[in-house]
Amino acid sequence: MNLKDAKIGSTVAVVKIGGEGAVRRRIMDMGLTKGTKVTVRKVAPLGDPIELTVRGYELSIRKEDAEKIEVTEAND
Repeated sequence: MNLKDAKIGSTVAVVKIGGEGAVRRRIMDMGLTKGTKVTVRKVAPLGDPIELTVRGYELSIRKEDAEKIEVTEAND
């Protein structure tokens, strides 16, 4: 599944970052790298942006970028 499909309140782990070039690099620079645990905090009423907790900080990303991030349920 991708990050866009994760439910509010769920914690997932990043499996793979899609995209190419600058887009992929920007996602990784925000701290979303393979193995990172991400908690979905909120989703805006129209679905864009998505608010996450990553490595102890709050991050909002566009739905378009969230579609490029493959995740799996995190094992706590």
